[in-house]
Formats: sequence, C-alpha cells, structure tokens
Amino acid sequence: MHGTGILIAIVVFYILSCVRILREYERAVIFRLGRVLGKPKGPGIIFVLRPIDQAKIVSLRLVTLDVPSQDIITKDNVSAKVNAVAYFRVMDPIKAIVEVENFQFATSQMAQTTLRSVIGEMELDDLLSQREKINSSLQTILDRQTDPWGIKVSNVEVKHVDLSDDLRRAMARQAEAERERRAKIIAAEGEFQAAEKICAAAKMMQETPMSLQLRYLQTLVEIGSENNTTTLFPIPIDIFKAFTEKK
Repeated sequence: MHGTGILIAIVVFYILSCVRILREYERAVIFRLGRVLGKPKGPGIIFVLRPIDQAKIVSLRLVTLDVPSQDIITKDNVSAKVNAVAYFRVMDPIKAIVEVENFQFATSQMAQTTLRSVIGEMELDDLLSQREKINSSLQTILDRQTDPWGIKVSNVEVKHVDLSDDLRRAMARQAEAERERRAKIIAAEGEFQAAEKICAAAKMMQETPMSLQLRYLQTLVEIGSENNTTTLFPIPIDIFKAFTEKK
C-alpha cells in the first residue's frame, strides 16, 4: 500500500512536470525525438511528454532592436557614425527556431551590415536630408533578408548621425555663407524693385504736372507739421516753368 502511494505520487508529479502554461503572446515549438511535431502549440495549457518531447518557447511580441553605432564612409568619402533602431516580430515560430540558431542575434547582425551597406552608397547631403527614404530602404532590404527566418521587420529608423567636429564647423560656415548670399540677393531685389517704382513715379509726374504740384504741397504740409523754426516761402511752380521755357 505504501509503495502504491509512492507510485501514484511519482505519476502525479510527472504529469504536472509535463504541463506547461503559455501566455497569450507565446508559442511552443515541440520537438519529438528531434523532429518538429505539427504546428506551434499555445496559448494556454499544453502537454510536453518529457523526455521524448522538447519545447522551445517563442515570443510573438514586437521586439525593439537597438542597432549600435557603425563607422561608415559615405559615397563622397565622409566619415560618420550612424546608429538606428529596428522593430520586428516573429511571424513563423518554426522557421525562427529551425532555420537560424539565434534569430535575435542574427537579425541584429543583419541590421548592422544592411545599415553600413545602404549608408555607404549615399552622399552626406542625402544622409542628412532624406531620412524617410533611407528608413524605407533599410526596412525593405532587412525584411527581405530575414523573411526566410520567419521574421517580419515592420520599421527601421536612423536615430543619430555623428560627424567630426571639423566637418560640423565647415558645415556651419557653409550654412552661414548661404544665409548671407540669400540676404544679399533679397536686398538687391528690394533695391531693384524700389528703383523701378521710383522711375515709374517720375515718368508719371512728367506726364501729369499737376501730380508734381500736389506732391510739392504734401511735402510742405509734412515739413510744417514738425516742431521746428524753418520758415517756408511757397513759390509757384509756374515761375520755374517760365525760366525753363525761356532757356
């Protein structure tokens, strides 16, 4: 009787040890005698017949992968350090376990090599101004390379581009020179437009002498409204006209 109780306890303990509870985001790839047993199991309660069965648990949640800074030489021979972040998730747990030894490490290494390859084919100006294009290209290439592993890369973002101090100072001087050039062009365009307006006004006054007299009277009003000791003697413009005609 005592031995039967021990046997029952051993059986109960074995059954409990074979029971696994998987969360909603987990799946189990079961290997029976070294071969994959059907589809992934879970979530909920699953039974792993040990030691015949072995279970590999895979998470289906989105993984944030920080790509370390890479020393990259751009197409125009500029040295820069670029880092990025990639987001991926496991779509096929069986491929993620069978096709690659460590899918997270493999994805990280693939992201680093892809980052160096893509940035190395671009010039510095494109690297600084075309972030969306670079992110899209990285995501497309990386997703295509990791697809045989059952991995889906949903997004890749370039985080930071670190340039040398000398290059940053040179870029700042270039930007300042560009701003000065634009300011001079705007000032020149303003002077040109003002000269055009002055010439148009002079031509109008020449064609209509009455407008010149009105402008003369307006000037007298503006001078007289100021607090000064200036004494004005208005002289009819017709007097000057007589002298010019006589000449």
